[in-house]
Amino acid sequence: MLDSLGIVGSATGFGLVYGLTARAAGFSPIEVGAMGILVFAGAAQFAAVGYVLGGFSWAGVVLLTAFINARHLLYSAALAPYLAGRPLAVRAIVAHLLTAEAFALALSHFRRIGRGDLWGYWWGAIVATFIPWNLATLAGVVLGGQIPEPGRLGLDVIFPAAMAGLAIGLISGRRELVATIVGAMSAVGVSLAWDPAAGVIAGGLLGPLAAMATPRAAGERARESILPFGPVPAGTADAPHDDRSPS
Repeated sequence: MLDSLGIVGSATGFGLVYGLTARAAGFSPIEVGAMGILVFAGAAQFAAVGYVLGGFSWAGVVLLTAFINARHLLYSAALAPYLAGRPLAVRAIVAHLLTAEAFALALSHFRRIGRGDLWGYWWGAIVATFIPWNLATLAGVVLGGQIPEPGRLGLDVIFPAAMAGLAIGLISGRRELVATIVGAMSAVGVSLAWDPAAGVIAGGLLGPLAAMATPRAAGERARESILPFGPVPAGTADAPHDDRSPS
């Protein structure tokens, strides 16, 4: 719950900016609300608004936004071992509600307690992200005419600031630190020299590659030998287990 407080603030601010953007693009409150509930994809929703305004076909919008959200394949792969054995319908809902914020909260929580915790995931995904995002989106699109441009209020910095905070919170060893530094430097450098979209892709590729080439510390290797889901902070349980077990 404490971890999610910052996410509530960022989801609210980011959702407000999205509502303002969609309103300026001519989207109705119903269209914006439906996209927030049925798509619920954060940055991809921003991109979709721009693509629609640009006259892209529906197939082009789907393809490009799917490419933007391809990172969710990695999020899902990291969380899957903790949620193995859950009913397909439950995992489908988990997948629909998966965002960068929900992933960071869930992975940190699972590592800290040493097991998968479905109720903890619902808290981070629904209470801390889904509800604030959609309420703020609705406020932005309904009250947009009374709110100045996001840049004048500094709201446009909320999303990158939130992502930076989430990345720092996930650093648990040498490899994570290398991935963070290399990814950030690559993303910023390519963005300034060429294009922000290309910068995101470059950071997402080069950061993990640099981390994979970095040997783990001895203590981290020892923890990985007994923990199939990767290193966890000191003091957690020795191995993940299902949250339905008596222990």
